[in-house]
Amino acid sequence: QPGTYRSASLALATGTKVRLRIRTGREQEYGSDFVAVKTTPPIDSVTWKAETDRVQIYTHAHDDTKQSRYYRWTYDETWQFRSAFDSYYELKDGRIQLRTEDIFTCWGNESSSSVRLTNTLKLDQDVVSAYPLTFLLSTSKKLPIKYSILVRQYALTPEEYAYWEEIRKTTENIGGLYDPLPTQVTGNVHNLSDPDEVVLGFVGAQSVTQQRIFIDNKQLPQIMPTWRAITGYEAEVCGFTVYPPPLGPPPLPVNVFFRDGTFVPIDEISPQRSYTYSTAECVDCRKRGTNVKPSFWP
Repeated sequence: QPGTYRSASLALATGTKVRLRIRTGREQEYGSDFVAVKTTPPIDSVTWKAETDRVQIYTHAHDDTKQSRYYRWTYDETWQFRSAFDSYYELKDGRIQLRTEDIFTCWGNESSSSVRLTNTLKLDQDVVSAYPLTFLLSTSKKLPIKYSILVRQYALTPEEYAYWEEIRKTTENIGGLYDPLPTQVTGNVHNLSDPDEVVLGFVGAQSVTQQRIFIDNKQLPQIMPTWRAITGYEAEVCGFTVYPPPLGPPPLPVNVFFRDGTFVPIDEISPQRSYTYSTAECVDCRKRGTNVKPSFWP
């Protein structure tokens, strides 16, 4: 079945040659070429620099044994954000009640979608210094509160590097790694029963090292006019009004008005039992992320 398949933890000695064999539900058998296991060196550091209109993120690494030479990186981004309004009330069991769940503070997530790799073949030392991994524009929705990036590093064989370099060249002009490729890039996986079948993908064997950093909004430039995040919760997008309206009878009972979830109550106006409200998109941050705090978040 389609999905992600994981083996148990494997202890493979560096230099050992291994391969992957797959048998599908249709009794088709696929196998990769034998590849040598590589040990990935630690990431020395992940750093960042605030420039005029962006935050540039860099990665640094080295291998004293000079056995790595070919490097690839992937990353996961996480950022904290808040909706336009903090809602204190909700419609539950047909009645407006005090809200018990926070839908004001959430976290968004994104994984890298471009190929990031380099080599150190032209250097005497096997050192990667300040490789520009990614950047965030000063208007990014990821920067208003706190941002984190988890960087993973892979040491590649020359053959695996060549495969990913071809993927990079093919995808850099079409959007991203997961967009349809204009041409087929074959790797080291083959149909063992039908060698003419075109099989996509490359199986590598290496350890993975990783490092996470955080960037707090307070660390960023605060006075430059270019540093204003566009969150989608701006006042011109997210306004609020009152229901029932102050004058005249309400068109619908309060519980009916809020029943379909298009609008969400924010706060009560006493003593007339009216409620400020806005759209769910502006009040409920879960529409754009999760309100479950990540385990690694400080």
